[in-house]
Amino acid sequence: MKINCDMGESFGIWKMGSDAQIMPSLDMANIACGFHASDPLTMTRTVRIAVEHGVTIGAHPSYPDLVGFGRRDMQVDPQELRSIVQYQIGALEAICKAEGTKVSYVKPHGALYNKMSVDDGTLRAVYAAISDYDTSLPLVVMAAPDHQRRSDIAAEYGLKLLFEAFSDRAYDSHGRLASRTLPGAVYQNNEEIERQVRAIVERSCVITLDGDEIPVKADTLCIHGDGPKALETARFIRGLIQP
Repeated sequence: MKINCDMGESFGIWKMGSDAQIMPSLDMANIACGFHASDPLTMTRTVRIAVEHGVTIGAHPSYPDLVGFGRRDMQVDPQELRSIVQYQIGALEAICKAEGTKVSYVKPHGALYNKMSVDDGTLRAVYAAISDYDTSLPLVVMAAPDHQRRSDIAAEYGLKLLFEAFSDRAYDSHGRLASRTLPGAVYQNNEEIERQVRAIVERSCVITLDGDEIPVKADTLCIHGDGPKALETARFIRGLIQP
């Protein structure tokens, strides 16, 4: 089970997260590409830290929403969305090339990521964007009960999927992430996080807000790097998976 985290989400003099401290606990770094956070220098610094620690680099594209941190839904024409995604992958790829490394996968961010789970038009637009850019890049999507359907659609575009579960988020009764506006949607203590991680790793399921278990197929666990306990959580989960 690989651990991934959203990284490089600072912007100019505004700082977000503890990238340098968290990076040694990761396998995969999802680096923001400038549309919800980050800037060229932040991207470069984050790539260098990832290279230093041997962490695989992924592009983390989003809707063009710096003010809303990419967490607001937007109505975007499919062709425009394809260009938006390709633009961001290409920006990070250029920096990676200059630093002697490469983009190895793609994981959409925030509202775009969530909309892909419920809207096939958005899902197909992102699939098409990556397929036209480089079919060798795996796409990270949410681990959910309908994983086979999304795999079947991905096959139409020649893409491989990596399914992701969340260590620090609760799920709703449909196997989707519970809205951050709901009480208990974001886990704040190690006991809750350990319960979720053990459910994912040992029993291939996630726990809902109601306490039910829903089967999921997961290849990687996500840690949110923008939380106040992100560093503690990263080290705690690394210890659980590789004691």
